[in-house]
Amino acid sequence: MASVTIKDVARVAQVSVATVSRALNGHGNVAEEVRNRVLAAANELRYTPHAAARSLSSRRTQTLGVVLPDLHGEFFSELMRGIDQVARASRLHLLVSSYHGNPEEQGAALRAMRGRVDGLLVMSPYVVTPTVLSEHLEPSLPAVLINSQSGLDGAAVIGVDNHGGAVAMVRHLVDGGHRRIAFIAGPEDNFDAHERLRGYRDALAELLPDARPWVMQGGFDEASGHRAGRELLAASPRPDAVFAANDMMALGCLFAFAQSGVRVPQDIALAGFDDIPLARYVHPTLTTMRVNIAELGARAARQLMARVAGETIPDSNSIALPTELIVRESSVVNPTPVNPTS
Repeated sequence: MASVTIKDVARVAQVSVATVSRALNGHGNVAEEVRNRVLAAANELRYTPHAAARSLSSRRTQTLGVVLPDLHGEFFSELMRGIDQVARASRLHLLVSSYHGNPEEQGAALRAMRGRVDGLLVMSPYVVTPTVLSEHLEPSLPAVLINSQSGLDGAAVIGVDNHGGAVAMVRHLVDGGHRRIAFIAGPEDNFDAHERLRGYRDALAELLPDARPWVMQGGFDEASGHRAGRELLAASPRPDAVFAANDMMALGCLFAFAQSGVRVPQDIALAGFDDIPLARYVHPTLTTMRVNIAELGARAARQLMARVAGETIPDSNSIALPTELIVRESSVVNPTPVNPTS
């Protein structure tokens, strides 16, 4: 079967070859309706610009694309900080898009990056990586996936040791004498949440084989943590420790406890995951599993730049950054004083 050419895209989109070239390379002198028609035609035909021809006509864009499920919240702020630091040090620009957790919008964002960037950083944190990635990621475009379950041919995956971190946190709570340990889980279709829940269940089975898992559903936001906290307070007996799958839910839970006059950690111990900057400035300060979120973004950006430059990549395309247990006031009655900067 003959390969699809730019002339085929022009014919389907009913525009000139020059217009297709301008639209795919992100030039500003193309009407939005025309650009969308060209992108739709290119996607329908699975057209991939010839790398050599594109380099002759436009060279590199000196731009990295970043496609994330959201831009709101401290996690994404820290992630972008790490990516931006690496990009700025190399005098590269960033083209950032959010798809708000919608696979259709994710596909549109990936298509919109074509011809505009030299490589892509994509966070697709679903338990089962959607086919939208294979359908809309340009095969010849270097890509690095962040916090994703599995990669695609040619794409690297960089993430966090979520399972090991959750196991370590449950061990810390058990070592503190806690036996009724509830867990506030993240979204059911989120890979990080899935691995943290798996770590909680595995650690509980190993350390407290007679204890039944106590899982509350959350959504990685403060409101769901607050709701779960209120429900846990209504239980009889109450848990003596709560482990939230991320810090934002832990902070929402902490507020619910404070509203009800429940002391942390004297009445119920509390812990989170991620170590967002706010975790060390609440009262009591929050015990958590530290994920160097900015370093996660920086490592992903460096990995992508190496691929764009054609550098040799190690055989293993999957990297899991370690986590670190940070013990603060929320899980220990008389903790060692902690400097807010630590």
